Amino acid sequence: VQLQACGGGPVQAGESLRLSCAASGRAFGPYGMGWFRQAPGKEREFVAGVNWSGDITKYAFSVKGRFTISRDNTKNTVYLQMNSLKPEDTAIYYCAAGRSFEVGTTAPQFRSWGQGTLVTVSS
Repeated sequence: VQLQACGGGPVQAGESLRLSCAASGRAFGPYGMGWFRQAPGKEREFVAGVNWSGDITKYAFSVKGRFTISRDNTKNTVYLQMNSLKPEDTAIYYCAAGRSFEVGTTAPQFRSWGQGTLVTVSS
């Protein structure tokens, strides 16, 4: 499956952004989807994950309560709504397709990765 992420850009602290990730190629499921991010000089880290049916989600502690992951299987798209953005959220955000229908939280649980979209939050 090919993944195309978009929606990143420069924002001020406290503002919101919504990232989208469209899947093409193979069927959109049944597999879980996730978002990861990589800040300059840091390792890639898990941000949020959702299972195939969309009723189970998991979040990194640093974004819980501010970010919401969702998916629309009719559109082969997964979203990441990011509210109350902070400068420390600055990173390249990657979407990923899981190896199973369950929600994953670690990189080895995902088999396909998008190219990333840059989010820059200024104070």
